[in-house]
Amino acid sequence: MKTIGLTGGIGAGKSTVSRLLASWGAAVVDADLLAREVVEPGSEGLAEVVAAFGQDLQRPDGSLDREALGARVFPDPEALQRLNGLLHPRIGRLTLERMAEAEAAGAPVLVHDVALLVENGLAGSYETVVVVDVPPQVQLDRLVRLRGMTEDDARARIARQATREQRLAAATDVLRNDGTREELEAQVRALWERLTGT
Repeated sequence: MKTIGLTGGIGAGKSTVSRLLASWGAAVVDADLLAREVVEPGSEGLAEVVAAFGQDLQRPDGSLDREALGARVFPDPEALQRLNGLLHPRIGRLTLERMAEAEAAGAPVLVHDVALLVENGLAGSYETVVVVDVPPQVQLDRLVRLRGMTEDDARARIARQATREQRLAAATDVLRNDGTREELEAQVRALWERLTGT
């Protein structure tokens, strides 16, 4: 099973790449989805987060108010580190489980879709590191226009991630995503064909 680490800055379009690869037969382990899973209502992860950061972060339906949590921890590096200390070990265990399941199922390619691949020093864990790349101005435009963020919030989120240069330095393959959807799909298809020989 070939392993791909897939990353890109916020708003770069790595989820689109993930979906394309999955549609052609790749097993995708999405770190963002696992991060949500470990704090589902009734989970130990959610109980730990609420105990550490406040009961008010739990909505009436039992779910985590992720936006309120983000607003609380992102401006405070110590709080963010504490949150990561609670959740990253759980996400790591779940990641290994899902990877093992993909291998047991005979998936030809495993894609680990992880925003913080470079920040967490994971590049050496994969045969191929694919970076979905866009200029920062494109990121900013997408976050404001498509996700409804304020420009200040969008800039702050971009600044908290690895730089474009750091991501590109870790890449074995780069997919440029500042053109059309069709142009991106053609690049992803070429990558898939090269990796799988199909």
